[in-house]
Amino acid sequence: MKRSPGRPPSLLALPSYLASQVSRFGRWHLESALAGGGLALVHHAILAALDDFGPLSQQEVADALALDKSHLVARIDHLEKAGLVRRGPDPADRRRHRLTLTGEGERTVERFRPIAQESQREFLAVLSPEERRTLVSLLEKVLRANDAAGNPSASVEPPQLP
Repeated sequence: MKRSPGRPPSLLALPSYLASQVSRFGRWHLESALAGGGLALVHHAILAALDDFGPLSQQEVADALALDKSHLVARIDHLEKAGLVRRGPDPADRRRHRLTLTGEGERTVERFRPIAQESQREFLAVLSPEERRTLVSLLEKVLRANDAAGNPSASVEPPQLP
């Protein structure tokens, strides 16, 4: 049996490649933990945004999560049918819908918050608590700088080569 040569060193020298590969593992841990309780990652993200920021328009949720608004509607429909969010007219602009957590939605956020946090502790168990705090701090710094510069988000397709 032929042995894999491992990851290409020239790619391992690229921070964006490293971040994307590590992100895959972290996302897998998080999705697995949430799925064990019957919740998809995107649903958890929507609930968390509403819990963190309070009622938001659908566009504000899409912006906060860097999601295409057209992909968000079906997810919101699912959460509304499950009784976790309420959709209603936005008092500031009746043309928009505003999303609000229901009582059951708030309880769901509280139930899943420690599950999500534990999945990340397990995923980063190779790091000390101080190293985890440093990693998170550095990632937040890079994210804030790119957000402030208006760099495209993950929901924007990269340019296609001929």
